[in-house]
Amino acid sequence: MYQVLYRKWRPKIFDDVAGQPQVTVTLKNELQSGRINHAYLFTGSRGTGKTSCAKIMAKALNCLSPKEGNPCGECELCRGIDDGSVMDIAEIDAASNNSVENVRSIIEEASFNPAKAKYRVYIIDEVHMLSVGAFNALLKTLEEPPAHVVFILATTEVHKIPATILSRCQRFDFHRITPEAIAQRLRFVAEQEGLTLEENAALLIASVSDGAMRDALSLLDRCAGTDKNITVSVVQNTAGLTGHDYLFSITDGIIRKDTGSILAIIEQLYHESKDMGRLCYELIEHFRNLMMIKTLNKTTTLLTFSDEEKTKMKKQADTLTLENILYATDILQSGYDKISRGMNKRTEMELSLIKLTAPELEVSVSALLDRISVLERAVKRGISVNVSQVSETDNDNINPESPSLPSAENQPQENQRNIPRPMGTTMDYDEIVKNAVLMKDWSEVLKVLKTHSITMATAFKNTKAYISGDYILIDSDNELTFKRLKQPEERERMRKAVLEVTGRVYRLGPYKKSGKQSTQQKDAMTELLNTARNSGIKVQEE
Repeated sequence: MYQVLYRKWRPKIFDDVAGQPQVTVTLKNELQSGRINHAYLFTGSRGTGKTSCAKIMAKALNCLSPKEGNPCGECELCRGIDDGSVMDIAEIDAASNNSVENVRSIIEEASFNPAKAKYRVYIIDEVHMLSVGAFNALLKTLEEPPAHVVFILATTEVHKIPATILSRCQRFDFHRITPEAIAQRLRFVAEQEGLTLEENAALLIASVSDGAMRDALSLLDRCAGTDKNITVSVVQNTAGLTGHDYLFSITDGIIRKDTGSILAIIEQLYHESKDMGRLCYELIEHFRNLMMIKTLNKTTTLLTFSDEEKTKMKKQADTLTLENILYATDILQSGYDKISRGMNKRTEMELSLIKLTAPELEVSVSALLDRISVLERAVKRGISVNVSQVSETDNDNINPESPSLPSAENQPQENQRNIPRPMGTTMDYDEIVKNAVLMKDWSEVLKVLKTHSITMATAFKNTKAYISGDYILIDSDNELTFKRLKQPEERERMRKAVLEVTGRVYRLGPYKKSGKQSTQQKDAMTELLNTARNSGIKVQEE
């Protein structure tokens, strides 16, 4: 009969146990020194090696020729324990043997000497399932067992075990296995099984398994049944994953507040039979990764993705604020809870994403905090926020075909060009330009603009801006920037970004730098002539 991989490749010695050195090293040292405790408690999440270590411990205690704390695996007792013929090693499932009578039976057996082995070992799995009466019956024997008896208790929920039991055991905590350790073990198993496993596919399996080696090996087994050449796409199809490209596309849609594109993606995924609950969970994990990038300097050990994916995450994290990320995570977590309770999965997924693209629809505390984060940014900069609005007629209407305007005399001399006059101004344009000062916060405005429109921010990347009263005059050598600003939607995005940074609503217009070219040329010629005379060169003037 075929044996599944997680049973076939169960660790035989402590050195085979992956990702638990804090447990295996201590147990090996105790066995080598002969300091054997009468009761051990192994606690940790599923699939981390608790039962495997308990069985290795039982073999090591009775092995006829142990090697540096590890069982030899070849002696009569090691082979007998492996095939179950040694009756002195008892593995008990507390979930189905949780009554007082079951515990009394164990106590009665413990009073007899081992029939074949040196120690009689009782491995009680899921010990937290024992009843209160069973715990009380076990208490005295657990405190003072016979010299030939060792108890090994294993549980995933240590908080359910009475304190009186905990105080009588030597406790070992099993950690979630790191994705790197899981991926390394998966590659070893795949090589032994004649499978081809890509590195990124191994990391994806490790990420999905959530620190559980058993789950990782089970998924590898399922993938091997699909294809002997296991790639990322094979893992995604086998596990029903959405793939990271969908996560990036949905997040980009949230950043752009593009509800239509997000719903189209959900429609496509739904028809591809993608599980909406799993998609929501992966989005939560994606925003968690963005949060880690946003808050920590070094995230190499925390993110198990390719360099290309890390670059994409870094770009998205730079675009979002921490408040945006926390708000999105909260909304998705709420949607995931509703999906888990049996609500319509697709509808809840769509509602959660619509809330993220239209935060004004949500009235929760987290939504309000996200909406006022814009105002907080202005307050932190010491800017008083003015919420008054300006009518559309007060804003500039850029017309590239308008005649050029005279420039201010006190402005820089380079980059002359013809720029139209903003319409609707209440004072002479020359006066507006003359009083303009360089806007120091312009780079911050472009950074905020990127959250509203990446293409818009790119168009204004190498521009400057000047402030004059109620006007912001934008300086650019590229006329395409003003063509974009002429569009009402783009102009509204720019105005919103300015309001977000400065707390004020400005009128937008072009900026034409001053340029008296003839004066420049004359001054340059005069300077050249003076230099020549000082050098003793005879200069003939007309």
